[in-house]
Amino acid sequence: MATTFTYKVRDKQSKVLSGSLEAESQAAVAQKLRQMGYTIITIASKSEAPTVKALMGRFSLQKVKSKDLAVFSRQFATMINAGLPITRCLSILSEQTTSPYLQKVIQAIEKDVEGGQALSTAMTKHPKAFSNMFVSMVKAGEASGVLDQILLRIADHLQAEMELKGKIKSAMAYPTVMFGITIIITFVMITFIVPIFAQMFKNLGGKLPVATRILMTLSSIMNSIYGLFIFAGIAGVIVGFNTFKKTERGRFIWDSTKLKMPVFGKLFAKVALARFSRTLGTLIASGTPILNSLDIVSESTGNAVISKAVMSARMSIKEGETIAGPLGKNKTFPPMVIQMISIGEETGELETMCSKIADFYEQEVANTVEALTSMIEPLLIVFLGIVVGGILISLYLPMFQIINLIKE
Repeated sequence: MATTFTYKVRDKQSKVLSGSLEAESQAAVAQKLRQMGYTIITIASKSEAPTVKALMGRFSLQKVKSKDLAVFSRQFATMINAGLPITRCLSILSEQTTSPYLQKVIQAIEKDVEGGQALSTAMTKHPKAFSNMFVSMVKAGEASGVLDQILLRIADHLQAEMELKGKIKSAMAYPTVMFGITIIITFVMITFIVPIFAQMFKNLGGKLPVATRILMTLSSIMNSIYGLFIFAGIAGVIVGFNTFKKTERGRFIWDSTKLKMPVFGKLFAKVALARFSRTLGTLIASGTPILNSLDIVSESTGNAVISKAVMSARMSIKEGETIAGPLGKNKTFPPMVIQMISIGEETGELETMCSKIADFYEQEVANTVEALTSMIEPLLIVFLGIVVGGILISLYLPMFQIINLIKE
């Protein structure tokens, strides 16, 4: 029985298109779209009466961790290298994985492979677990007969990505906690402690210092209906900003702004360049065609500005140009990156050059994050001291006046 499938694809001009087709299976839709010359982004079945389970799955937050995927890839490669059939490998992997969601995905893939589907084709049905890069590399490994080597490359790539993210998270953990503590302490003092002092000062009478009066007014506002409006306004701005960022134009504007930030702009650029180089080098080394590689790279850089530059380069390459030429026209890519890519193209060692670029920028990210952390930590301590100290001073200034009133 034919089922309606919705799809999102990219045409030969890199324009994203969407629509629907009727077919017996998702694989048939994929085959038809490829015959039409499209690059597939997503394919999903369209049900006229979706079940509650299907609706819950649509909004599911289930996602496979990079660590689980890296372990899966490395173990898979070891078993294939040992000569085990793919279905047997998948059966063992489904029992060994600690991720319940990944276990279900592997079991589904195992059934599809037993039914005659290629491993890469079966993986395309689970985009939450396997990215386009993962599937493309597996497909290249199947075609070249070196699937075990490709899986090891994937594991190494995922490991490098985890290390990069880990360095950033660990370095920013302390500043984030300190800032959060400052906000919480300030909120508690203004909302609960200041009103106690305000009532005491009111009962004693007398004119309060300007700093104390400002603090009392702020506390009064926070504890009134206006405080709710303020919090609702802040929440509305955050929600609106996040919604705007999800649009194509909003993401491009926000990513452009991030790259132009005074202190953090260089860090964001280095992270994006590291991802660009690492992903491109890994895909080329796996045997993925250059145009397909650039499609995947444009989706995985994490920055819309660089993604746009990559897609522009793809169109130029399709017309016969090199990679370095069109990328060099974009100021986001430093001259060193362009020169190394150019040398890689000339010598046929592009994947090696991309790997060296990635290593360089990953180290640069680590150094930059460490420098920023060492600079931010004392600033946050000073900020915490000024905020909390300012509140305490404002509260204790009238004490001298209270002492005089008591003496009188």
